[in-house]
Amino acid sequence: MRTRLLPFLLVLVAFAAPGLIQPAAAHAQSSEYIILVGGPSIEKWEKFKTEPHDVFWGSFIRAARTRVQQLRQTTIPIGSPTQLTLLVYRKGYVTRGRQDNRDLVGLVNSVRDTYKVNLVWFNSGGEVFNYFNGGKPRGSVKVSGFEFFGHSNRACFMFDYSNEVDSCSKAWMQEDELARLSRSIWAPKAYVKSWGCHTGESMSQKFYDATGVKMIGAIGKTTYASRIENRGGILNGIVPTLSSSGGSWTN
Repeated sequence: MRTRLLPFLLVLVAFAAPGLIQPAAAHAQSSEYIILVGGPSIEKWEKFKTEPHDVFWGSFIRAARTRVQQLRQTTIPIGSPTQLTLLVYRKGYVTRGRQDNRDLVGLVNSVRDTYKVNLVWFNSGGEVFNYFNGGKPRGSVKVSGFEFFGHSNRACFMFDYSNEVDSCSKAWMQEDELARLSRSIWAPKAYVKSWGCHTGESMSQKFYDATGVKMIGAIGKTTYASRIENRGGILNGIVPTLSSSGGSWTN
């Protein structure tokens, strides 16, 4: 998926606009809504490509922040019994920060502070599985929602694509590993969506087979480009959109 330069400005939500990310159902009981965020690529691997990835460092966290804003203003306000958690791949922002000579970790921390979310950094796919299964007492705090913003292919969330190795990933969640997610962690009618490329082509079905929960995924590519038509009515925000001819969402 391609990304384009966009300033890191505050996002305002326009709820009446068409194409807005659809809110998940609210849960009255204590629960957790997890937004999983991958890291950006770096220039030395991408600068010679015809269509370089992640020109803007913050596309994935910016899209996640847009989603946090919407949830805070709709189904999960501050003080809600549902805890809103950002689960973010730290190494990617450390590496890109060195390239850009900016404290990107600090900028991600500012999302936590502004929107009062639980921010959990991770550095490997194994840590993601561990958090889902045991990051909260899952007997009482079920996962009511899960969304992914980052690079992916039809079978894998790639948390660090083109960050440590050109066009490859060293940290991932692969569809054949999904059985590591306990089936007992999910709240009834949990809302799950991947905003990455191609995951509706295979991973959505494997996710359902492993967990019993449907995951919305894309047939074809998605884009985090900054064009106004891709913002879903959200001023200065990013809402990923389908970018392949004939692309669609499926679960």
